[in-house]
Amino acid sequence: MSPSKHDASHPDHANPYSRALLLLLATVAGVSVANIYYNQPLLDRFRETFPQGASWIGAVPAATQLGYAAGMFFLAPLGDRFDRKRIILLQTLGLALALTAAAAAPSLVVLAAVSLAIGVLSTIAQQAVPFAAELAPPAERGHAVGTVMSGLLLGILLARTAAGFIAQYFGWRTVFGASVGALAVLALVVIARLPNSRPTSTLPYGKLLGSMWHLALDLRGLRDASITGAALFAAFSAFWSVLTLLLAGAPFHLGPQAAGLFGIVGAAGALAAPIAGRFSDKRGPHAVITLSIALVALAFVIFALSAKSLVGLVLGVIVLDIGVQAAQISNQSRIYALKPEARSRVNTVFMVCYFIGGATGSAVGAYAWRTFGWLGVCAAGVLFAGAAAARHLSAPEARASISL
Repeated sequence: MSPSKHDASHPDHANPYSRALLLLLATVAGVSVANIYYNQPLLDRFRETFPQGASWIGAVPAATQLGYAAGMFFLAPLGDRFDRKRIILLQTLGLALALTAAAAAPSLVVLAAVSLAIGVLSTIAQQAVPFAAELAPPAERGHAVGTVMSGLLLGILLARTAAGFIAQYFGWRTVFGASVGALAVLALVVIARLPNSRPTSTLPYGKLLGSMWHLALDLRGLRDASITGAALFAAFSAFWSVLTLLLAGAPFHLGPQAAGLFGIVGAAGALAAPIAGRFSDKRGPHAVITLSIALVALAFVIFALSAKSLVGLVLGVIVLDIGVQAAQISNQSRIYALKPEARSRVNTVFMVCYFIGGATGSAVGAYAWRTFGWLGVCAAGVLFAGAAAARHLSAPEARASISL
């Protein structure tokens, strides 16, 4: 049965849309999503604190990522059923409690368990992005989504740097404690400044989750965006999964810190997000996605020619990040217009496919590196971009966008 028969469809309601509100939602997204990346630069400190569990220290970040995937599926759709402001506040409270437990964890088992909870509850960002799309006028939806996504991307970008700095001087437990403080301040601002949202569905929880299958079947635009986005994120992940290996060999002989510094270059993608959103508003998302796919393919051509050039790799990273982020903003802007009363659920379908693509790209990238070397990784990236192009250009709107 189509979910629309049980949805309480309402037109977008009037809310105080402003730049300040967008910046608040961007901050919510960035501060929350950062929590799933704090533990990555802390693994050696965990090893020192819990030497008896040194052989499975990787369970901590793995549990966090698994929790985030579960939270996207089981919590993110609730934004269509309940007030998003209340969901954000409840998840913020739960996240603060989980982080407090992590800061006081007496064993690696406890730390891994609460890391799973941290991942689940950090999906606050998946409420903030659809909320921005809900509040924005249709003509500004792309810019609104791009602004909030820039906050999310900066949160991802700066999380490792902040965690490493704090742990260096104050210890790893302080990292989680500092995040609790940041969340407390953020919660107070959310209470004072964020408007309430109006639920758009009356579906019971089980049917709410099941309706996502129907949405994927009924909405071709959602399928197109999800497959295209997954293929581009696969290309992105294929590169990042083996960059450290490339830098460790000749002629670079650089450690993992160097690969981390390449992440700073990712600021280009974050800063380009609002610009991509505005362009999507003016020219349509299909035109931006077509250009983005071309940029991703170009990035891997640059990488193929830069196996011994740091400058070339940096240039390729900039092109890759801009292409992938511009496509994501445009795809999200596109899917939010498909079924306004189900924005949280269509976002969940898109993001689950997106992460499946990322996992596939990481696996393919590792295999290509072992079997064919750096050129094999670059070829895989171009093939993923080609798959994205094939799916994207199968839509008449996308083919028409080429002539714009």
